[in-house]
Amino acid sequence: MTDFKREPIPLPSKPGKVLLHSCCAPCSGEVMEAMLASGIEYTIFFYNPNIHPEKEYLLRKEENIRFAEKHNVPFIDADYDTDNWFERAKGMENEPERGIRCTMCFDMRFERTALYAHEHGFPVISSSLGISRWKDMKQINDCGVRAAAKYPDMLYWEYNWRKQGGSARMIEISKREDFYQQEYCGCVYSLRDTNRHRRDNGRDKISFGVQFYRSNPAK
Repeated sequence: MTDFKREPIPLPSKPGKVLLHSCCAPCSGEVMEAMLASGIEYTIFFYNPNIHPEKEYLLRKEENIRFAEKHNVPFIDADYDTDNWFERAKGMENEPERGIRCTMCFDMRFERTALYAHEHGFPVISSSLGISRWKDMKQINDCGVRAAAKYPDMLYWEYNWRKQGGSARMIEISKREDFYQQEYCGCVYSLRDTNRHRRDNGRDKISFGVQFYRSNPAK
């Protein structure tokens, strides 16, 4: 467990186990440790068909599995159904980050999370996505609430994981664990736009599997 001092987080208003959708180890590290420190029973649900290419997807998933195993947290590995994601993304290829393509992506992932929760007796779902400062928390929460609303008695827990130094601890945990450091959001269009930005600023394209937090402390 971490040595960080943190206040216990308030429990969800609905009792029972939490199904935590996780996008990656760096984003979920603080969320996972905060929930453990507060005595919240939860299971990780890894469903991220947006992540491209598959090499990157596997890197992110394996890091998340490694951290879950370290803390004895159950880990659900869902399907990597990329064809479904690309079908839903048609016509949105040139939308900006935080736009309607991201809403579609969050909706898709939370719909699957909510379905699994409904089928396996989890009354509460949440996500680590909102801890990242690169994400629109309202956009994420709206998608989560919408997905949970399809099932009676299911709650999407809208806790602000950035509070009380959560974002800073997220980085410190990532350094402590030497997590793999992804350099773009995840989808092929985010990769394309990030590489364009890097090219325009005289930087090399992204290389997969080479960047880790501890080996690059300046980041």
